[in-house]
Amino acid sequence: MRVIVTAGGTGGHIFPALAIINKIKEEEPNSEFLYIGTHNRMEKDLIPELGIPYKEIEVTGFKRKISLDNIKTLTNFLNARKKCKKIMKEFNPDLVIGTGGYVTAPVIWAAKKTGHKTFIHEQNSVVGLSNRYLSKYVDKIGVSFESTINLFPKEKAILTGNPCGEKAINTKKISKKEFGLEEDKKLVLIVMGSLGSKTINEKMSEYIYGFRNKNYQVVFVTGNDYYDKIKTKMFPENVKVVPFIKDMPGLMKNTDLIVSRAGASTMSEIMALGIPTIFIPSPYVTNNHQYKNAMDLVNKDAALIIEEKNLNKNNLIRTIDDILENKEKYDKIKSNLSKLGIKDSSTRIYNILKEMILDDRKFY
Repeated sequence: MRVIVTAGGTGGHIFPALAIINKIKEEEPNSEFLYIGTHNRMEKDLIPELGIPYKEIEVTGFKRKISLDNIKTLTNFLNARKKCKKIMKEFNPDLVIGTGGYVTAPVIWAAKKTGHKTFIHEQNSVVGLSNRYLSKYVDKIGVSFESTINLFPKEKAILTGNPCGEKAINTKKISKKEFGLEEDKKLVLIVMGSLGSKTINEKMSEYIYGFRNKNYQVVFVTGNDYYDKIKTKMFPENVKVVPFIKDMPGLMKNTDLIVSRAGASTMSEIMALGIPTIFIPSPYVTNNHQYKNAMDLVNKDAALIIEEKNLNKNNLIRTIDDILENKEKYDKIKSNLSKLGIKDSSTRIYNILKEMILDDRKFY
């Protein structure tokens, strides 16, 4: 299988793309890949380091307010479309996959115009601007939330879940002892995304001593940018503060409760692994999509939520205690999660892609 993959900007878009690539490699080891990403976002370093051939295009996102910057954005977009058409003809992929970010728009457009099969994936419950634009061009669309299906053309949208969920299931469990923790004590994992959160870190620095004398342990992940400042503070013995965990799903498998943002990839891992969670959605994201992601589970009694504006030491610790000490409530959340989590998302997507290629070849 020859595949062009595009995604960019954040891990929430890039990690699902990598999960799909890994699944295709698992099923068809001789497959060839080309990744098209931006010239200045995190994928430009991450993807080549993984040994995946990479081509960059210069693209920027449209400003939602009237701005002269949008003239340059439009010019970049038109130039990127031209470059991508040339790449399509040179690489001649069996199909082209996009998993979000504005970089996908010229790539998928060029794929369609050069006659290649196309698939996009929407991780969030709110459709991103690029995927909304591309929905009229693509052949198939995978969605993570059942509620999102109706936001796309009916004949194209398929419930696949987020491929990061299946990857989490196949990850090896990490021992608590690796973090200096006791195996027989419950663990609460507090993490605010791969980069951390300045606001939450400042609050947690004040709250963290409130966990002293609790009968559970806490791992607080600050993000690399904030660790040096926070590590100077005093913490209770049952609290471990770390900058980053490379294999987060491995520790999540040994976690009893998570306090987290509501990014799509993290949510897919939580749902697949069935871990009760208190969401603190980021209020700074487009269309407040993290809040809507979280509420998709909260409305099904499969998670709890504390909005950042309402977050304080008392309601955070009280909510954690209430879940861990109330077995009936805890088990209900786990049971509801088990009904929602899609544990074979990467496999579902691979099967869709394979069928698309086979359907295309019937005409030759």
